[in-house]
Amino acid sequence: MSNVTPNFQADLEKLFGLKSVSYKYGLSKEELFHEAIRNDRGRVRRDGGGNEQKAFQTRLGVKGPLVYYTDPDCTGRRTKDTYAVKWPEVADQLWFKADLNPYDPDQYQGLLKRVVQYLNEKRASLYVKDVFMGSDPAFAVPYRFVGEYATHAMFAHNMFPKDLVGVKDIEARRWTMLNIPSFMCEPARDGSRAEAAVVIDTRNRICLVAGRADYCGVVKKTIFTVGNFLLPLDRRLSMHCSANVGPKNDAAILFGLSGTGKTTLSADPERRLIGDDETIWSDNGLCNLEGGCYAKLIDLDKQAEPIIAAALSKPGTIIENVPPLPGKRMEECDPQELDYSDDSIAENMRLSYPLDANPNIMANGQGPHPQTIVLLTADAFGVLPPISILDSKDVMYHFVSGFTARVAGTEVGITEPTPTFSACFGGPFMAHKPNVYARLLADKMEHHKARCILLNTGWTGGPHGVGKRFPIKVTRALLNAALTGALDGVETELHPILNLRMPKSCPGVPGEMLNPRNTWSDKDAYDAQAVKLRDMFRNNFQQKGFAAFGIEERI
Repeated sequence: MSNVTPNFQADLEKLFGLKSVSYKYGLSKEELFHEAIRNDRGRVRRDGGGNEQKAFQTRLGVKGPLVYYTDPDCTGRRTKDTYAVKWPEVADQLWFKADLNPYDPDQYQGLLKRVVQYLNEKRASLYVKDVFMGSDPAFAVPYRFVGEYATHAMFAHNMFPKDLVGVKDIEARRWTMLNIPSFMCEPARDGSRAEAAVVIDTRNRICLVAGRADYCGVVKKTIFTVGNFLLPLDRRLSMHCSANVGPKNDAAILFGLSGTGKTTLSADPERRLIGDDETIWSDNGLCNLEGGCYAKLIDLDKQAEPIIAAALSKPGTIIENVPPLPGKRMEECDPQELDYSDDSIAENMRLSYPLDANPNIMANGQGPHPQTIVLLTADAFGVLPPISILDSKDVMYHFVSGFTARVAGTEVGITEPTPTFSACFGGPFMAHKPNVYARLLADKMEHHKARCILLNTGWTGGPHGVGKRFPIKVTRALLNAALTGALDGVETELHPILNLRMPKSCPGVPGEMLNPRNTWSDKDAYDAQAVKLRDMFRNNFQQKGFAAFGIEERI
């Protein structure tokens, strides 16, 4: 069954009360390209007006990418302005926190009414694009984008599956995003924190984006948060991870925060990619929640990332917040010539491109149950073993911890590595409390007899600035050993401070590297650093209250 709905106007009038607007429904990416350049208007400079051009072509024209500029206050997700309506039926179910705040139901209903009234009064022209969240028709969630910007509709086309055959009850299960950047919220009146609000309404299956929250990633991550609410209710695990499949039809999933190597390690020429960021594990196996990729471009190494480099020049892709060359208009620039180290607009510059730009992908974005689960961390303290073998209780603990460590020098005043803990390796997007996902992961791991490893892509021989980062060939050897089962049943030793099981041998890796203490010249300094990291884990566990969720402390 196609997801095209002839009566979408009536549906939107019934859902929102939109009566005086006009729609541009289901336009092709080429049509949206021209619409974006012609019609997408807003603020692109802090001292600029609210009616400036936001989308541009390069020298390649429609045969190349669309270049889009966000509001300068929204070069990433507005986490403090992301909400879920605190309806009584979900008030105790949702995991409200700093990046998913509760919104008062009465104030939300007033805000939504005012947004609709605003659109009706201005006789707005809106773009509509119907896609799905999830590539498995057995449970894919219909997702309708309705918004002011053609760029956002084009982004939805890139980033999500389309025209899935066999999806049931489309109208009854559809979620709709109403994305209106030109409407300015008034905190005192609307109950928002600022002039923008991103609000998830679980009762009416609505995602409302009102105000200056026009970063393309909002279209992607908001519905991912919705998926993280819906899917576990049916014991389907939605995950912030990449996934691929090896030559023996052996699947693997790789969790990891930014800088841990999730994208690099999942892009393996010997393995077919399911997806690089958001994956669902159901009774049918793995499937991609998305249909595209949203890659960081800052300091792009085109030799190390040839797929991203090639996609820069492909038609239908979207480059976000990259400036033109000095003294040139974007229309005069070739996308390959742009300076991807120029962060004068934003460090978080991005490229949206369809998944099939990758040469080696799984058909239909689906794969078998994973045999290997990889938790990636980049420990800049130089303490964690390069690889540890985890049981189900270890998995739950390290999964809800979601640890990595940033290196010194990334922020003024930071002189040593700083820990980052993000529950489930994607805490902001987790709509349920973390134990829901941890228990699902452990249960599925045990049921399907999947192995799990903690893979450290960080530093050895000392902390950042003293030691060295693990060579990629060592990391690849460790990962390949885990994927092929070479570490199954291997003799291990227990880390006395961190309580991690370390293999004593691994093909292609010097044995002395497997115990990190061996690589430090000052053993006492290592022990002190290990105790320091252990205490950081313990403090995070206590501060987040994980014990109350039924998680067992393992360090």
